[in-house]
Amino acid sequence: MITDLTPYAAYKESGLPWLGQVPRHWEVRAAFGAFVPNHERNHGMKEKTVLSLSYGRIIIKPAEKLHGLVPESFETYQIVNPGDIVLRTTDLQNDHTSLRVGMVRDRGIITSAYLALRVTAGVDPDFGFQFLNVWDMSKAIYGYGSGLRQNLDFSHFKRMPVAVPPLSEQAAIVRFLDWANGRLERTIRAKRMVIALLNEQKQGIIRRAVTRGLDASVPLKPSGIPWLGDIPQHWEMRKLRQVLERVTERNRSDLPLLSVAREKGVIKRDTTNLDENHNFIPDDLSNYKVVRIGQFAMNKMKAWQGSYGVSDDEGIVSPAYFVFKVHGVNAEFFHVAIRSKAYVPFFTQASDGVRVGQWDLAEPRMKEISFFFPPLAEQQTAIVRFINDATANISIALSRLDREIELLQEYRTRLVADVVTGKLDVREAAVRLPEEIAPDTAQEDAALGLDSEGADEEAIV
Repeated sequence: MITDLTPYAAYKESGLPWLGQVPRHWEVRAAFGAFVPNHERNHGMKEKTVLSLSYGRIIIKPAEKLHGLVPESFETYQIVNPGDIVLRTTDLQNDHTSLRVGMVRDRGIITSAYLALRVTAGVDPDFGFQFLNVWDMSKAIYGYGSGLRQNLDFSHFKRMPVAVPPLSEQAAIVRFLDWANGRLERTIRAKRMVIALLNEQKQGIIRRAVTRGLDASVPLKPSGIPWLGDIPQHWEMRKLRQVLERVTERNRSDLPLLSVAREKGVIKRDTTNLDENHNFIPDDLSNYKVVRIGQFAMNKMKAWQGSYGVSDDEGIVSPAYFVFKVHGVNAEFFHVAIRSKAYVPFFTQASDGVRVGQWDLAEPRMKEISFFFPPLAEQQTAIVRFINDATANISIALSRLDREIELLQEYRTRLVADVVTGKLDVREAAVRLPEEIAPDTAQEDAALGLDSEGADEEAIV
């Protein structure tokens, strides 16, 4: 059905390079004729449901995540209603990839640092959202704004041309995009489920190799750890305080930013992709900690998830992180072993806190964690080599699935842009669409081990 789409019969110029030509019968209005700012403040605490813009969605923020805020803070928030459109208008200069536009589905309050808009007569709220979403996704939004960090106000784009189809056609566009997005989302999530299963398979191979070794005939001895079970008799046990040496090196803001993620360990940080759940990177990075190649870096607030690893790159991390030198064991063996599911429960037990997803690791308790390892030659030449060989095909499959998801997301972005800007006519296709139930993303997120605010991601502190 998507491949059958064709352009409209006649077009006219819109006056905007990113919008290009639009169907001749569409009305072109100034933005102030399609949207009006919403300035309703939460004086008197009329509303208490706090909303958040997260990865292009407006969600209800759980009470346990309202850390650092007191009820009086919400007096300055703005009230938004279903159908309102929220734009994150700050820091356009330094952030060129975030999803900045969200559609409100629940009445509540959201920070007044954002711009809340309501549509005018003749504009369907869902179509208005999709138009601004395309404006954002096309990166044309970054040509607006003012100030050092290029903050955006409605006055900066109120005269921008907006192409508005007849209401019946807007409804057809919204219906078609809901259907297409649902189909593509189901495909993407199916691939993510396969990724989760492959990661489980990979972890199973790693866990057995780093806790039992490769020779099934060697005698075993109790490890003393219930979930670890027996280990080879000739393996040694040391506390992490004997393996890790805490180091602190600062004042190297010339080095690249690194991040510590659950699924990947230490990686180079994408400094262009920020959202409300990631604090902005400060202008002064002199206090950030240096991580050398082969050193062990840890996000101590998410160590219980496995957000740590030996770094393959030199760079800097948040001053709140731990950085260690590794002694007495092969760094590559230590990396794959300590990141296996056999060891993550140790870090869970050594972490405390009341904030969901942000449990602080107690360093004294962490240093008492037991680490089991074979002789040095067995670590590197046998176990690490075996793991690399045994998981090579899985890693290739994971990379291929990641690329397929990336291509589907790129295709979805292009399809939405072509439909919303009138490059493709979906009126007939929308009439022939079957009735389909939207995917339950909350259930699928839970199955994938994600929460609605991207617990899989690492936050800059």
